[in-house]
Amino acid sequence: MAKKKINLYKKEKPMKKIRIPYNGKQVTAYRLRISSHIAMDVERAWELVKTSALLEFITRGKVTFKPIGGKFPTIWIQGNTVKTKMLLYGWLPFGGVHTLYFERIDDEQKILATKEFDAICKVWNHTIFIETAEDERILYIDEIIIYAGIWSKIVALWAKQFYIYRQKRWRKLSAKANESIV
Repeated sequence: MAKKKINLYKKEKPMKKIRIPYNGKQVTAYRLRISSHIAMDVERAWELVKTSALLEFITRGKVTFKPIGGKFPTIWIQGNTVKTKMLLYGWLPFGGVHTLYFERIDDEQKILATKEFDAICKVWNHTIFIETAEDERILYIDEIIIYAGIWSKIVALWAKQFYIYRQKRWRKLSAKANESIV
């Protein structure tokens, strides 16, 4: 697969309205890009990104997952599809069955990309980029494309706060790197 060159340091608005194809037509969606510098070794961070335990840790308090059929796999696998129900704030059902397709898990470039959807969010495409930054830190970026019909802006505004929260939980994890959290 050809390398996609992305300027991870480019400063831009964290939420931007864009047009994407959906069901044969162009629709208005939102692209979020939330980034943080995190004090963690890039290899350790990458190994964590590929685990379901990390997802459950960084979303705890905002989203609780109830995987269909029991449990999430311990390690995400490229090409796999996982279905789950989501509870916002631990009690509010959202979107019915949420499907996550692991489109790309690139160990060399440290990119994990999912194509996700449910009854409300028709498109929730999430890409994680990790790279080495200065002072033994990583640059961690969540990029999300969201289309939810007339709810797109509301969902995107919630998602912006959700991904800021996730990255705050990442920083908490890095501060406790010597403890076994996940």
